[in-house]
Amino acid sequence: MFIDTRGVEEGVEVEATICIIGAGVAGITLALEMHRLGIDTCLLESGGYKADDETRDLYRGENIGLPYSFADGSRSRFLGGSSNCWGGWCRPLDPWDFDKRDWVAHSGWPFGLDELAPYYASTHGFLKLGPNNFDPAYWEGAIGRADVRRVPLVTGEVRDTVSQFSPPARFGKLYRQDLDRSTHVRVFLNANAVHIDTDSEAKTVKRIRVATLSGRHMTVAAKHFVLATGGIENARLLLASNEVQAAGLGNGNDVVGRFFMDHPRLTSGSVRFTKAWARNKLYDIKYHYQNAAVSANGTFISSQFALTHEVLEREGLLNSRMWFYSLFYGEGSAGAEALIRCKQALLRKDQPGWRLRDDLATMAAHPIDTVGFGVTRLLQPRPLITDVKMQAIVEAAPNRDSRVTLSALRDRLGMPRVKVEWRLDELVKRTFDRTFALVAEALRAGGVAEVTLDAPLQGRAWPDALEGTWHHMGTTRMHDSPKEGVVDRNCKVHGMSNLHIAGSSVFPTVGANFPTITITALALRLAAHLAEALGNPEAVIASTDTLGGERRGMESKTMEALPFAASSLAHVGAGGRAAKD
Repeated sequence: MFIDTRGVEEGVEVEATICIIGAGVAGITLALEMHRLGIDTCLLESGGYKADDETRDLYRGENIGLPYSFADGSRSRFLGGSSNCWGGWCRPLDPWDFDKRDWVAHSGWPFGLDELAPYYASTHGFLKLGPNNFDPAYWEGAIGRADVRRVPLVTGEVRDTVSQFSPPARFGKLYRQDLDRSTHVRVFLNANAVHIDTDSEAKTVKRIRVATLSGRHMTVAAKHFVLATGGIENARLLLASNEVQAAGLGNGNDVVGRFFMDHPRLTSGSVRFTKAWARNKLYDIKYHYQNAAVSANGTFISSQFALTHEVLEREGLLNSRMWFYSLFYGEGSAGAEALIRCKQALLRKDQPGWRLRDDLATMAAHPIDTVGFGVTRLLQPRPLITDVKMQAIVEAAPNRDSRVTLSALRDRLGMPRVKVEWRLDELVKRTFDRTFALVAEALRAGGVAEVTLDAPLQGRAWPDALEGTWHHMGTTRMHDSPKEGVVDRNCKVHGMSNLHIAGSSVFPTVGANFPTITITALALRLAAHLAEALGNPEAVIASTDTLGGERRGMESKTMEALPFAASSLAHVGAGGRAAKD
């Protein structure tokens, strides 16, 4: 059931067994599991069904580190969260991403891949992925095209890997009907959590204070609370909830907000393929996403190069992924950029301030660049591909001084805005340098291509071309020791009895794979843990079949709206009322 908080009576208190703050991938996954297990749940979402400028403004803050964009266009503050601007990349972390590494300070998870593997398998139903198979040989055979082939990697220092693409799953649209029809989940829209209230010792959360931009207030009381607002906002709310603990909740050891990580991305070098490999699409990012040539049985994939585990250990490197990046005719021009924005709109990505008529006018003013880029992107004629470069993302090393703190500035709700200080160390530069060099040598040795490398990064300032991938991670990291982490291995805040955190902010280290599938797996694991803590005998992992069957059952139900609404609001309080958005 959906409830517009702007229509709830001022000062009302809502009661639930579970309160989830944030309706993005982690929050909606948890809510769907709570419905399946029959657990009364309140889900709070800051926005509505679509983006709006006033709510989006709540994300804005100050950047005080490396040049970095962390608000507009990189996060979406409405139902579905960042799934609204997600590209759909999915691949589990590598086994060694969970390990403690001597050359990477603060590395290591409290558990290994084997703990998360069954939950990874269950994510495929939620994310609309293909089979739980990431073997490059399997996908090469399944695709069966001459222009989609694995390259020979004869040096033994480089391997190829596969990622799958979610359609991408826009959680707010995909699961809206399920949530609306749920008999166990109430979703409060336009509901901004502004403070976490605890007992006098900050050991037990009593309630969440909620405010709307229209000036309405309410509170939510529950047995267990889950913070699922993203890698920046999770830290912000903990730090701002400082009425009992001056440094913020869970921050007795000054860890909240520290270890902020994102995957840095750079494009470098120039690749000249031999004739036999000039048209191969398997490793070129420009041919991925919705390209039927790089798909099998309805699942789109992407292949990337990675250094082997042995090389990473031998040279003391971070994990990384590298692919080719073709430059098309007209690329970077105003017309091409307008065309790209129009495509993103078709994919329903959140683009603040985007207007179709403006981009149509831009394309009309630059017809040659627009048509040239569009034709090259669509038909991929080799004469119109002006260059091929290497592009890589690298694991960010945990760094205590890379952090999210509170600003002196405040938003419309009176909440302190954030200051984000993104820092990267020399090990990241060395990993970029060695990844590009070792992949170039493997391509030359295999007769695939000759590569001209750019100057090494080590010893120089970061280039202006450095960008993040908007994977906000690490700020409430997981560790068995409260001195090293904010949450324990079960994602419960150290020293607190009923506050849990979901999402990529709990990642201790981040590998070089895309975080959404791991966010979903951890949310499923947390759901099972919460159900077990509540004594639910059905606290089991949801399989893909179980999820699909549950959805089909929900879709076939005939809801009796009036009794359902009355029972859903039974705990709102005397005189409480709600308006459905």
